[in-house]
Amino acid sequence: MGVWGKIIGGFAGFAIGGPLGGILGAAFGHAIDKAKIQRNVVAEDIESLQAAYTIGVIVLSAKMAKADGQVTRDEIETFKKVFGIPESEFGQVGKIFDQARKDAEGYEPYAKQLGSLFSGEPAILQNLLGCLFEIAMADGILHEQELNFIEKVAKEFGFAPSIIDGIKSGFSEGQLSNPYKVLGVSKESSDQEIKDVYRKLIKENHPDMLIAKGMPEEFVETANNKMAQINSAYEEIEKIRGLK
Repeated sequence: MGVWGKIIGGFAGFAIGGPLGGILGAAFGHAIDKAKIQRNVVAEDIESLQAAYTIGVIVLSAKMAKADGQVTRDEIETFKKVFGIPESEFGQVGKIFDQARKDAEGYEPYAKQLGSLFSGEPAILQNLLGCLFEIAMADGILHEQELNFIEKVAKEFGFAPSIIDGIKSGFSEGQLSNPYKVLGVSKESSDQEIKDVYRKLIKENHPDMLIAKGMPEEFVETANNKMAQINSAYEEIEKIRGLK
């Protein structure tokens, strides 16, 4: 069973607890046991981690949609594409999206819970931020309110501003004019330092590795896009420096 069936079926989602489990319950009218709401997901519970990741992206996307005041058709279509949502399930997923939009609570509790669940897996959290960027850029414009929102979420995840700069560079038209930012290095970095960082990023961001750590397979396209950005940036630096 894919992640959508698990979430809508409820058994994985309710194991999440906290604000993510709570908003799922509110969306589908389920009463959630208070003990489960207080319980954290353990790292070995991959199904619940996958559900938490997915619900987190939906909720944060909905909160971001409120940031610029409107949800465009392009954003909705990108939302479907990024998630790989079957048409038969979009109505159900839409319930979570709508619940998050009308929920009076801000983004902070959800971002904080995700940051805690994946505290040892920064590549997964960066992939999630990449999902938000992809949705924000669906209309071809990264609005200031959307960027501010993503920066605040990144801060809740515990990331330094340089991390968000690197992710943003991967979604900018002139990304290869500054490939160093994509890799999180500088022009002053040595050739060996750049090679070491590149190899580390390729290993950490490999889709198989991310899936094993809790990213649902339904998000593999975003992971592949990230790998492509890393490779493109490194290839550009190779040309600039004449690396072999």
